[in-house]
Amino acid sequence: MHRIGFIVPERFQLMSLAALTAFELANLPPTGPCYDIHLLSEHGGPVQSSAGMTLETEKFGDPSFDTIIVGSITEVKMPPFGPTLIAFVQEAAKASRRTASICSGAFVLAEAGLLNGRRATMHRAHAAEFRVRFPQVTTDEDRIFVNDGPYWTSAGMTAGIDLALALIDHDLGPDAAKMVARLLVMNQRRLGGQKQHSALLDMTPKSDRIELVLAHIRRNLRDALTVEELAAVANLSPRQFSRAFLAETGLPPAKAVEQLRLEAARFMIEQGRHTINVVAEESGFADRERMRRAFLRTFGVPADVLRRNARREPVDGT
Repeated sequence: MHRIGFIVPERFQLMSLAALTAFELANLPPTGPCYDIHLLSEHGGPVQSSAGMTLETEKFGDPSFDTIIVGSITEVKMPPFGPTLIAFVQEAAKASRRTASICSGAFVLAEAGLLNGRRATMHRAHAAEFRVRFPQVTTDEDRIFVNDGPYWTSAGMTAGIDLALALIDHDLGPDAAKMVARLLVMNQRRLGGQKQHSALLDMTPKSDRIELVLAHIRRNLRDALTVEELAAVANLSPRQFSRAFLAETGLPPAKAVEQLRLEAARFMIEQGRHTINVVAEESGFADRERMRRAFLRTFGVPADVLRRNARREPVDGT
């Protein structure tokens, strides 16, 4: 049985509790029961969330857990944290197998000195402040989650679910993590190497027909994806489709296809499971040279440089 201590800070963000649902579902048959979850706070008893709801907690005590997770708070600027909280996190990190944080919970780990000389992520909205307050930590605000040694940090609230799935994968294996993801009705299990910002967020369409086109592009990146093909999906003439697509997404169809291909290719490159040639083929660039030129235009470096950089980073999102 894996004991999880989830630290509930004052004015915690309710969404940071979503990660616990993954562990709860992992307790279902055929894998469970596997996790024993404890909600912790400095004084115990009810702790109020930023939305005004309260959560019953246990008072800090024995710091020995399999996993300690620090929840997040909703603040534009992070306040200093109390000495009792910091001291408990320091002791728990020594006594526990691994220590994690959800979003702004990374500030607690950093204030406790646990992340010195290590990499960490958090919501990109907090990255600038985090970098100034903790220059001894390498801030990587472009990751869903980061694992450096026994320390795990995640980006926004939903990224905490991705982090929890990765922990379940490490504990129980990929089949258990996939089962939990299916129960959570997640259409994609995001790995640590994925960027916080998705190209699709910049192309939010107003109509179902353009939404269908974007879904078609993502499912068929290996294909040529001509304007004529995409227009047929939207049930429009090529000229009507090009105007509608540009008006709703802000990009011409060809540029949108390239951005989605680049996003998919970068993810595959950083995961390191396929050769550069296979990545070029699977993401629809057809050949290595065409992908190299696209990477240079967008990222300033070719794909093989991104792969080398990813291999040097102590980031484990698989």
